[in-house]
Amino acid sequence: MKTFINIFAIIGIALVALISIGLYLDIKEMDRTEGGYEAPFVGETGEPIDWDSMDLSSTGLVRRGYVVDFLVNGTTGMISLEMFGIKFEARKLSERAIVVHKPREAFIRRGFKPQF
Repeated sequence: MKTFINIFAIIGIALVALISIGLYLDIKEMDRTEGGYEAPFVGETGEPIDWDSMDLSSTGLVRRGYVVDFLVNGTTGMISLEMFGIKFEARKLSERAIVVHKPREAFIRRGFKPQF
C-alpha cells in the first residue's frame, strides 16, 4: 500500500512540475518585447508578436501553448486565455500592444474588421 502512495505522490509532483514549467514558458512567450512603455511607445526591444504564425479561429487568432492558449478577438481586441478547456477573458489589447505589435494590420490581412 505504501508503495502505491509513493508512486502516486511521485506522479503528482511530476505533473505539478510539468504544468508549472509549461505555464512559465507560455507566459514568457506571450510578449517578448521590453521597453517603450510610455506614449509614443518607442524604444522597445525584442521580437513583436508574429500574428501570421497564429491559428485562425472563428473569432480571431489563437497561439497554442503548452498549457495556456492565448486568444485574441479580431473584432474587439479582447485577449482571452484558455486552460484545460476553461476560457478566461483577460483584458483588451493595450495602446502599447496596438502600436508595438500591430494587431490591426494582422487582423485586416486575415479578413477581420478590427474595431479597437
